[in-house]
Amino acid sequence: MNPIPLPSHIHYETILKLLEQKTQREGDCNKLTREQIQQLILTLRKAFSQQKQIERTCDQLRIPYEYHWSLTTEHPDPSQMMEPPKSQS
Repeated sequence: MNPIPLPSHIHYETILKLLEQKTQREGDCNKLTREQIQQLILTLRKAFSQQKQIERTCDQLRIPYEYHWSLTTEHPDPSQMMEPPKSQS
């Protein structure tokens, strides 16, 4: 079975840091902008949480997955491939 491609966690972490540390500070001057930025941050946190849930499900079902850094990577770094945990007998 081919591994399921998933975005690397750093993609979420970097965007969230930018929004929380820089964008949000600049957007505080306008109530509508502030609310939209807060909604975007919440949506990204939910997406990141959902991906982690998919990873846990894959681990439980022994479905391999791998982290991708871009759309152009046809052969990702093998060290980024997550093998399901081996069953303990």
